[in-house]
Amino acid sequence: MNLSVKNLTLLSMLIALSVVGRIAFTFLPNVQPTTTIIIITSLFLGPIYGVLVAVISSVLSNLVMGMGLWTIGQIIAWGIIGLVSGALRKHRERIPVVLLSIYAVFCGFLYGFVISIPLYVLSGKFFAYYIAGLPFDLSHAIGNGVFFLVLYPILRLLFLKNVTIAK
Repeated sequence: MNLSVKNLTLLSMLIALSVVGRIAFTFLPNVQPTTTIIIITSLFLGPIYGVLVAVISSVLSNLVMGMGLWTIGQIIAWGIIGLVSGALRKHRERIPVVLLSIYAVFCGFLYGFVISIPLYVLSGKFFAYYIAGLPFDLSHAIGNGVFFLVLYPILRLLFLKNVTIAK
């Protein structure tokens, strides 16, 4: 991983966009662009950058929105999404945008599932919590699909202009 000034600036901009986007959309439960930004970052820059955006965005946004045990679950869930999305990096040009958008929708449900696991470890009540959270996971998933369709064309251009790390 090459953290030149250019790459560090790009990474900082993505984290800032993620944090501000998450805070700006708090009026809509579980709808925020963070998951989508992590997916797109991983698709173009690789899994390490995606995980960095996931970890730092989680911590910084939770400093404003409230820090707690769920922060660890968020870091794990978004980190997994960053790793899986980074694995798709070599194939991103062959995958239609609509299919990538459906993948972003799936990631909303994956996030909800992963974040429910720590509650099971702490309380032993996984299914009740998970099922009660499905409406929130649905809104997260739909939000991911919409954010992906809006942000992908814009961020794709940004990444392709930054040729040094987007190859």
